[in-house]
Amino acid sequence: MAQTTKEHADQVQATVARGSAARSAVVASWRRSSNFHRLDPAECSLPRRLSGAEFENARQQIEPLVRAAQSNLDRLFLAVGGVGCCVLLADRNGVPVDRRGAPCDDETFKSWGLWTGTVWSEECEGTNGIGTCIAEQRPLTVHRDQHFYARNTLLSCTSAPIYDHEGRLAAALDVSSCRADLTEGFVNLIAVAVSDAARRIEMENFRLAFPDARFLFAPDINRGGGGLIAVDADDLVIGATRSARLALGVSRDFLKKPLPAADLLGGTSSPARDLDQAERAAVQRALARSNGNVSAAAEALGISRATLHRKLRRLDLQRAH
Repeated sequence: MAQTTKEHADQVQATVARGSAARSAVVASWRRSSNFHRLDPAECSLPRRLSGAEFENARQQIEPLVRAAQSNLDRLFLAVGGVGCCVLLADRNGVPVDRRGAPCDDETFKSWGLWTGTVWSEECEGTNGIGTCIAEQRPLTVHRDQHFYARNTLLSCTSAPIYDHEGRLAAALDVSSCRADLTEGFVNLIAVAVSDAARRIEMENFRLAFPDARFLFAPDINRGGGGLIAVDADDLVIGATRSARLALGVSRDFLKKPLPAADLLGGTSSPARDLDQAERAAVQRALARSNGNVSAAAEALGISRATLHRKLRRLDLQRAH
Protein backbone atom coordinates (compact mmCIF):
# COMPACT_ATOMS: atom_id res chain seq x y z
CA MET A 1 0.00 0.00 0.00
CA ALA A 2 1.40 3.37 -1.04
CA GLN A 3 2.31 5.85 1.67
CA THR A 4 0.61 9.21 1.91
CA THR A 5 2.67 12.36 1.51
CA LYS A 6 2.68 12.89 5.28
CA GLU A 7 3.66 9.29 6.03
CA HIS A 8 6.57 9.41 3.62
CA ALA A 9 7.72 12.81 4.88
CA ASP A 10 7.54 11.60 8.48
CA GLN A 11 9.53 8.48 7.61
CA VAL A 12 12.25 10.50 5.84
CA GLN A 13 12.54 13.01 8.67
CA ALA A 14 12.63 10.32 11.35
CA THR A 15 15.27 8.34 9.47
CA VAL A 16 17.42 11.41 8.89
CA ALA A 17 17.24 12.22 12.60
CA ARG A 18 18.78 8.82 13.41
CA GLY A 19 22.42 9.50 12.62
CA SER A 20 23.45 5.85 12.91
CA ALA A 21 21.25 4.98 9.91
CA ALA A 22 23.48 6.97 7.57
CA ARG A 23 25.33 3.79 6.60
CA SER A 24 22.63 3.33 3.96
CA ALA A 25 23.42 5.08 0.66
CA VAL A 26 19.79 6.14 0.32
CA VAL A 27 19.68 7.59 3.84
CA ALA A 28 22.99 9.37 3.23
CA SER A 29 21.32 11.07 0.26
CA TRP A 30 18.22 11.85 2.32
CA ARG A 31 20.47 13.52 4.89
CA ARG A 32 22.17 15.62 2.21
CA SER A 33 18.77 16.60 0.85
CA SER A 34 17.45 17.59 4.25
CA ASN A 35 20.46 18.96 6.12
CA PHE A 36 22.62 20.38 3.35
CA HIS A 37 20.09 21.35 0.67
CA ARG A 38 17.37 22.25 3.19
CA LEU A 39 14.59 20.49 1.28
CA ASP A 40 11.22 19.42 2.72
CA PRO A 41 10.10 15.88 1.71
CA ALA A 42 6.47 17.04 1.78
CA GLU A 43 7.09 19.78 -0.83
CA CYS A 44 4.48 19.47 -3.58
CA SER A 45 5.77 21.95 -6.18
CA LEU A 46 6.67 20.48 -9.56
CA PRO A 47 10.35 20.28 -10.60
CA ARG A 48 11.90 23.52 -11.82
CA ARG A 49 12.17 24.00 -15.58
CA LEU A 50 14.78 26.03 -17.40
CA SER A 51 13.75 28.88 -19.67
CA GLY A 52 14.13 28.36 -23.40
CA ALA A 53 17.37 30.35 -23.48
CA GLU A 54 18.77 28.53 -20.44
CA PHE A 55 17.98 25.17 -22.00
CA GLU A 56 19.60 26.05 -25.33
CA ASN A 57 22.74 27.11 -23.49
CA ALA A 58 22.78 23.87 -21.47
CA ARG A 59 22.32 21.82 -24.63
CA GLN A 60 25.12 23.64 -26.48
CA GLN A 61 27.54 22.96 -23.63
CA ILE A 62 27.13 19.21 -24.09
CA GLU A 63 26.31 19.04 -27.81
CA PRO A 64 29.30 16.88 -28.91
CA LEU A 65 28.35 14.21 -26.38
CA VAL A 66 24.68 14.42 -27.36
CA ARG A 67 25.66 13.73 -30.98
CA ALA A 68 27.82 10.81 -29.91
CA ALA A 69 24.94 9.36 -27.86
CA GLN A 70 22.23 9.27 -30.51
CA SER A 71 22.48 5.67 -31.71
CA ASN A 72 22.85 4.32 -28.17
CA LEU A 73 19.85 6.34 -26.93
CA ASP A 74 17.84 4.81 -29.77
CA ARG A 75 19.05 1.30 -28.96
CA LEU A 76 18.34 1.66 -25.25
CA PHE A 77 14.85 2.99 -25.93
CA LEU A 78 14.12 0.04 -28.22
CA ALA A 79 14.93 -2.22 -25.25
CA VAL A 80 12.84 -0.43 -22.60
CA GLY A 81 10.36 1.86 -24.35
CA GLY A 82 7.79 -0.82 -24.99
CA VAL A 83 7.28 -1.45 -21.28
CA GLY A 84 6.46 2.11 -20.28
CA CYS A 85 9.91 3.58 -19.69
CA CYS A 86 11.52 6.75 -21.01
CA VAL A 87 15.21 7.40 -21.63
CA LEU A 88 16.84 10.65 -20.50
CA LEU A 89 20.32 12.04 -21.14
CA ALA A 90 21.07 14.71 -18.54
CA ASP A 91 24.02 17.08 -18.27
CA ARG A 92 26.25 17.20 -15.20
CA ASN A 93 23.84 19.70 -13.60
CA GLY A 94 21.02 17.18 -13.75
CA VAL A 95 19.13 18.77 -16.67
CA PRO A 96 17.88 16.32 -19.34
CA VAL A 97 19.02 17.63 -22.73
CA ASP A 98 17.74 14.73 -24.83
CA ARG A 99 15.15 12.02 -24.32
CA ARG A 100 13.34 9.09 -25.87
CA GLY A 101 9.77 8.16 -25.05
CA ALA A 102 6.67 6.64 -26.63
CA PRO A 103 4.28 9.37 -27.87
CA CYS A 104 1.41 7.72 -25.99
CA ASP A 105 3.36 8.20 -22.72
CA ASP A 106 4.54 11.76 -23.37
CA GLU A 107 1.78 13.51 -21.47
CA THR A 108 2.32 11.33 -18.40
CA PHE A 109 6.09 11.73 -18.36
CA LYS A 110 5.89 15.48 -18.97
CA SER A 111 3.52 15.87 -16.02
CA TRP A 112 6.10 14.10 -13.82
CA GLY A 113 8.89 16.36 -15.04
CA LEU A 114 10.62 13.55 -16.94
CA TRP A 115 11.29 15.90 -19.82
CA THR A 116 14.06 17.97 -21.34
CA GLY A 117 14.82 21.20 -19.51
CA THR A 118 13.64 20.01 -16.09
CA VAL A 119 16.17 20.26 -13.26
CA TRP A 120 16.76 16.89 -11.54
CA SER A 121 19.85 17.80 -9.51
CA GLU A 122 19.92 16.46 -5.97
CA GLU A 123 20.11 20.07 -4.79
CA CYS A 124 16.70 20.78 -6.34
CA GLU A 125 14.91 17.41 -6.24
CA GLY A 126 16.53 15.62 -3.35
CA THR A 127 17.26 11.91 -3.69
CA ASN A 128 16.47 10.82 -7.27
CA GLY A 129 18.10 8.73 -9.98
CA ILE A 130 19.76 11.46 -12.04
CA GLY A 131 20.71 13.84 -9.24
CA THR A 132 22.02 11.22 -6.83
CA CYS A 133 23.91 9.44 -9.61
CA ILE A 134 25.69 12.72 -10.38
CA ALA A 135 26.29 13.51 -6.70
CA GLU A 136 27.80 10.09 -6.00
CA GLN A 137 29.27 9.45 -9.47
CA ARG A 138 28.13 5.85 -9.61
CA PRO A 139 25.37 3.78 -11.25
CA LEU A 140 22.31 3.42 -9.04
CA THR A 141 18.56 2.92 -8.90
CA VAL A 142 16.22 5.05 -6.79
CA HIS A 143 13.05 3.00 -6.58
CA ARG A 144 9.71 4.50 -5.57
CA ASP A 145 9.75 5.42 -1.85
CA GLN A 146 13.55 5.72 -1.86
CA HIS A 147 12.98 9.16 -3.42
CA PHE A 148 13.26 12.10 -1.03
CA TYR A 149 10.16 13.96 -2.19
CA ALA A 150 6.86 12.20 -1.51
CA ARG A 151 5.57 13.41 -4.89
CA ASN A 152 8.24 11.31 -6.65
CA THR A 153 7.57 8.02 -4.87
CA LEU A 154 5.66 6.51 -7.79
CA LEU A 155 8.80 6.71 -9.94
CA SER A 156 11.56 4.18 -10.45
CA CYS A 157 14.74 5.75 -11.87
CA THR A 158 17.93 3.93 -12.90
CA SER A 159 20.96 6.04 -13.84
CA ALA A 160 24.64 5.72 -14.72
CA PRO A 161 27.31 8.45 -14.99
CA ILE A 162 29.01 9.32 -18.29
CA TYR A 163 32.53 10.76 -18.41
CA ASP A 164 33.98 12.88 -21.21
CA HIS A 165 37.18 12.28 -23.19
CA GLU A 166 39.24 13.93 -20.44
CA GLY A 167 37.81 11.73 -17.68
CA ARG A 168 35.52 14.39 -16.21
CA LEU A 169 31.91 13.76 -15.23
CA ALA A 170 29.84 15.06 -18.14
CA ALA A 171 26.36 13.54 -17.99
CA ALA A 172 24.02 10.92 -16.59
CA LEU A 173 22.01 8.38 -18.55
CA ASP A 174 18.64 7.50 -17.01
CA VAL A 175 15.73 5.16 -17.59
CA SER A 176 12.62 6.12 -15.62
CA SER A 177 9.21 4.55 -15.20
CA CYS A 178 6.07 5.24 -13.21
CA ARG A 179 4.62 1.74 -13.66
CA ALA A 180 3.31 0.25 -10.42
CA ASP A 181 4.08 -3.31 -11.56
CA LEU A 182 7.78 -2.80 -12.27
CA THR A 183 9.45 -5.84 -10.69
CA GLU A 184 12.83 -5.94 -8.99
CA GLY A 185 14.09 -8.40 -11.61
CA PHE A 186 13.21 -6.07 -14.46
CA VAL A 187 14.76 -3.11 -12.63
CA ASN A 188 17.99 -5.13 -12.43
CA LEU A 189 17.88 -5.79 -16.18
CA ILE A 190 17.35 -2.07 -16.80
CA ALA A 191 20.38 -1.29 -14.61
CA VAL A 192 22.60 -3.55 -16.72
CA ALA A 193 21.30 -2.00 -19.96
CA VAL A 194 21.79 1.57 -18.70
CA SER A 195 25.36 0.98 -17.51
CA ASP A 196 26.25 -0.77 -20.76
CA ALA A 197 24.77 2.06 -22.85
CA ALA A 198 26.60 4.69 -20.77
CA ARG A 199 29.95 2.98 -21.43
CA ARG A 200 29.22 2.74 -25.16
CA ILE A 201 28.39 6.45 -25.26
CA GLU A 202 31.67 7.23 -23.49
CA MET A 203 33.59 5.13 -26.02
CA GLU A 204 31.91 6.75 -29.03
CA ASN A 205 32.42 10.24 -27.64
CA PHE A 206 36.09 9.40 -26.99
CA ARG A 207 36.62 8.18 -30.56
CA LEU A 208 35.03 11.32 -31.97
CA ALA A 209 37.27 13.50 -29.78
CA PHE A 210 40.40 11.91 -31.34
CA PRO A 211 39.43 11.35 -34.98
CA ASP A 212 42.99 10.71 -36.23
CA ALA A 213 44.16 8.49 -33.39
CA ARG A 214 44.70 4.77 -33.09
CA PHE A 215 42.96 3.16 -30.11
CA LEU A 216 44.22 0.57 -27.67
CA PHE A 217 42.30 -1.25 -24.97
CA ALA A 218 43.51 -0.74 -21.41
CA PRO A 219 43.66 -3.72 -19.03
CA ASP A 220 40.32 -4.77 -17.59
CA ILE A 221 40.07 -4.54 -13.79
CA ASN A 222 37.26 -5.64 -11.51
CA ARG A 223 35.20 -6.58 -14.58
CA GLY A 224 34.54 -2.90 -15.07
CA GLY A 225 36.03 -2.60 -18.53
CA GLY A 226 39.51 -1.29 -19.11
CA GLY A 227 38.52 1.59 -21.37
CA LEU A 228 40.41 3.05 -24.32
CA ILE A 229 43.74 4.78 -24.89
CA ALA A 230 44.28 7.07 -27.89
CA VAL A 231 47.75 7.16 -29.46
CA ASP A 232 49.16 9.27 -32.28
CA ALA A 233 51.22 8.21 -35.31
CA ASP A 234 54.33 8.03 -33.09
CA ASP A 235 52.56 5.75 -30.56
CA LEU A 236 52.54 8.53 -27.97
CA VAL A 237 49.50 8.61 -25.70
CA ILE A 238 47.24 11.59 -26.42
CA GLY A 239 44.11 10.55 -24.53
CA ALA A 240 42.57 8.02 -22.18
CA THR A 241 39.06 7.34 -20.95
CA ARG A 242 38.33 7.53 -17.24
CA SER A 243 38.13 3.73 -17.07
CA ALA A 244 41.59 3.46 -18.65
CA ARG A 245 43.01 6.03 -16.21
CA LEU A 246 41.61 4.08 -13.27
CA ALA A 247 42.83 0.75 -14.66
CA LEU A 248 46.36 2.07 -15.17
CA GLY A 249 46.49 4.12 -11.98
CA VAL A 250 47.33 7.41 -13.66
CA SER A 251 46.33 10.93 -12.67
CA ARG A 252 44.31 13.38 -14.71
CA ASP A 253 47.51 15.34 -15.42
CA PHE A 254 49.52 12.45 -16.86
CA LEU A 255 49.03 13.67 -20.45
CA LYS A 256 50.86 16.95 -19.84
CA LYS A 257 54.05 15.39 -21.23
CA PRO A 258 54.46 12.87 -24.09
CA LEU A 259 54.33 9.25 -22.97
CA PRO A 260 54.96 6.17 -25.14
CA ALA A 261 52.02 3.77 -25.10
CA ALA A 262 54.35 0.87 -24.30
CA ASP A 263 55.54 2.65 -21.15
CA LEU A 264 51.99 3.33 -19.99
CA LEU A 265 50.92 -0.26 -20.64
CA GLY A 266 53.91 -1.69 -18.80
CA GLY A 267 56.09 -2.60 -21.78
CA THR A 268 59.80 -3.31 -21.38
CA SER A 269 61.03 -1.97 -24.72
CA SER A 270 64.12 0.20 -25.00
CA PRO A 271 64.66 3.10 -27.45
CA ALA A 272 67.01 0.91 -29.51
CA ARG A 273 64.50 -1.91 -29.68
CA ASP A 274 61.74 0.53 -30.58
CA LEU A 275 63.89 1.81 -33.45
CA ASP A 276 64.51 -1.73 -34.70
CA GLN A 277 60.81 -2.51 -34.55
CA ALA A 278 59.93 0.65 -36.47
CA GLU A 279 62.55 -0.17 -39.12
CA ARG A 280 61.36 -3.78 -39.36
CA ALA A 281 57.78 -2.59 -39.85
CA ALA A 282 58.80 -0.13 -42.58
CA VAL A 283 60.76 -2.80 -44.45
CA GLN A 284 57.95 -5.33 -44.19
CA ARG A 285 55.42 -2.82 -45.48
CA ALA A 286 57.63 -2.00 -48.46
CA LEU A 287 58.10 -5.69 -49.28
CA ALA A 288 54.40 -6.37 -48.97
CA ARG A 289 53.54 -3.50 -51.31
CA SER A 290 56.10 -4.72 -53.86
CA ASN A 291 54.87 -8.31 -53.57
CA GLY A 292 58.28 -9.40 -52.27
CA ASN A 293 60.33 -7.72 -55.01
CA VAL A 294 63.48 -6.55 -53.22
CA SER A 295 64.51 -4.12 -55.95
CA ALA A 296 61.10 -2.43 -55.96
CA ALA A 297 61.00 -2.34 -52.17
CA ALA A 298 64.47 -0.75 -52.02
CA GLU A 299 63.41 1.90 -54.52
CA ALA A 300 60.29 2.67 -52.51
CA LEU A 301 62.41 3.04 -49.35
CA GLY A 302 64.93 5.28 -51.14
CA ILE A 303 67.88 2.95 -50.50
CA SER A 304 70.01 0.65 -52.64
CA ARG A 305 69.27 -3.03 -53.15
CA ALA A 306 72.49 -3.92 -51.31
CA THR A 307 71.53 -1.76 -48.33
CA LEU A 308 68.12 -3.42 -48.17
CA HIS A 309 69.73 -6.88 -48.23
CA ARG A 310 71.94 -5.88 -45.29
CA LYS A 311 68.85 -4.69 -43.40
CA LEU A 312 67.06 -7.94 -44.18
CA ARG A 313 69.95 -9.93 -42.70
CA ARG A 314 70.23 -7.69 -39.63
CA LEU A 315 66.48 -7.79 -38.98
CA ASP A 316 66.38 -11.54 -39.61
CA LEU A 317 64.02 -11.12 -42.56
CA GLN A 318 66.33 -12.61 -45.23
CA ARG A 319 64.78 -16.09 -45.30
CA ALA A 320 61.28 -14.78 -45.92
CA HIS A 321 62.39 -13.02 -49.10
